[in-house]
Amino acid sequence: MKKTLLPLSVVCLALACLGAPAKLRVQHTNPSADAANKSADSTSAAKQDDKSGKQYSGMYSFLKEGEFVQVTVEDADTVTGFISRFEAEADKGEFLDQFFKTGRLDGNHLTFTTQIVHGVAFEFKGTVERGEGRNLADEGYYVLKGTLTANATDASKKVTSHTQEVTFKMFPQDAAPQ
Repeated sequence: MKKTLLPLSVVCLALACLGAPAKLRVQHTNPSADAANKSADSTSAAKQDDKSGKQYSGMYSFLKEGEFVQVTVEDADTVTGFISRFEAEADKGEFLDQFFKTGRLDGNHLTFTTQIVHGVAFEFKGTVERGEGRNLADEGYYVLKGTLTANATDASKKVTSHTQEVTFKMFPQDAAPQ
């Protein structure tokens, strides 16, 4: 015996023609339960971000006023980003963006190396730590602390390295929920 399925609209039309009472189901929502579910979802997402390090993603100060480091944690250990810095001499006062060639996050240990631009590459080795900011809307909620090495190559291919201890503060984040 072959079974044939009829579309729901045909069934409802047939019932209406026959005079049979049609029952419609309406799903009622409970606003407080929905809010609790959303809150639980955002809490579990925040815990997942804590493990992945994605909460460290953002813009941080760099060496001079107006310069910054953009750090984006992609996976559990892959980091992308760039340094935007001011080059007064070579580029007539314009900003240069130096993208990360490599970047890694292991727990809160961060390392990255930039591509060479105008003969200079940067290497950072350090940690991401909680700063003085009370919440993400405050400057310095997270800070990058560590050693920054600037490797400069001159025309004769001689490399000069300058190393310094640095602390880069995270810029304030938008406090609006996502």
